[in-house]
Amino acid sequence: MLIAFNKPYGVLCQFTDRSVPPRPTLAGFGLPPGVYAAGRLDHDSEGLLLLTDDGALAHRLTDPRHKQAKTYWVQVEGDPRPEQLQALRQGVQLNDGPTLPAKVGRLDPAPALWPRDPPVRYRKTVPDAWLEIVITEGRNRQVRRMTAAVGLPTLRLVRVAMGSHSLGPAGDTGHWLQPGQWRLL
Repeated sequence: MLIAFNKPYGVLCQFTDRSVPPRPTLAGFGLPPGVYAAGRLDHDSEGLLLLTDDGALAHRLTDPRHKQAKTYWVQVEGDPRPEQLQALRQGVQLNDGPTLPAKVGRLDPAPALWPRDPPVRYRKTVPDAWLEIVITEGRNRQVRRMTAAVGLPTLRLVRVAMGSHSLGPAGDTGHWLQPGQWRLL
């Protein structure tokens, strides 16, 4: 079984949380029993999370040797200059080593996404922009660290696709998954 789930902002990619007070988890979304996340999204990131009950499939989806492309729409603080975008495309140096080259493009106009709760802080004097970033690695907080390394802090991060799976219309559904919604693939 493979499930596409649109993980809302602030939800943990696990079914239990021992912190006090407890934080929202996957347990609150009526997912079938016996599935677990194939990969992770940080609690402050949103978007596509694949869940499965098949360990071999989870491995194929997440092992870096399989180079599954992961597509993110990223709202960054600032107006990206060509050299910043080129640095992301070439790969940037992080504290755990250089990243592989990424596919990077500006999304103009900004994507029509659901509102985030809580909303991203808006500042009249500081511009922001949306980028589409495609990577084949999966390091901890990698996209956020990459944009910060080139001087473009991430304000909002939404994963829209992993490999051939996306939040977009599938089959006869004709609609994007909204936060908290899931479908069998």
